[in-house]
Amino acid sequence: MQNLIFQPAKAAKLNWGLSHKALQTIYLGGIQPLPIYGAPVWIKAIRKETYKAKLLRVQRIINIKMAKAYRTVSHEALCVLTGTMPIDLKIEQTARIYQLTIENDTGKTQFDKDMEVRYWQHPAEASISSTEEKEEKGSIDIYTDGSKTKASVQA
Repeated sequence: MQNLIFQPAKAAKLNWGLSHKALQTIYLGGIQPLPIYGAPVWIKAIRKETYKAKLLRVQRIINIKMAKAYRTVSHEALCVLTGTMPIDLKIEQTARIYQLTIENDTGKTQFDKDMEVRYWQHPAEASISSTEEKEEKGSIDIYTDGSKTKASVQA
């Protein structure tokens, strides 16, 4: 995997070459998916310092080039400067999301899933129920489309 890093690193010099955005695209689209693939299977291995150090070393090389920083900058600072998550945390996050998905299919855990915008519920269609004392006196009218004014409700 280090060979994949060295090729873009050669083209990313301080004053010329690939920009931060181009290197970030290469990293997020071509390099980061390699160690993340199969993360739920080998998540226990990443907790060993030797394997974790190898992954962090690879990420550090590309982060130095993306940030156009000195080699003395810490790994954590490089992640902040480049806007990337440390690879060990990204692997753990991927494994955790996988575990939550598996648990969700068996009915153990419920969590929100990403949904396309076309499937979002319109706010005007949302039903709001109240269990307070106000419910006994009458219903609560909620206007989410801006049609109510102080004078009246527009049709």
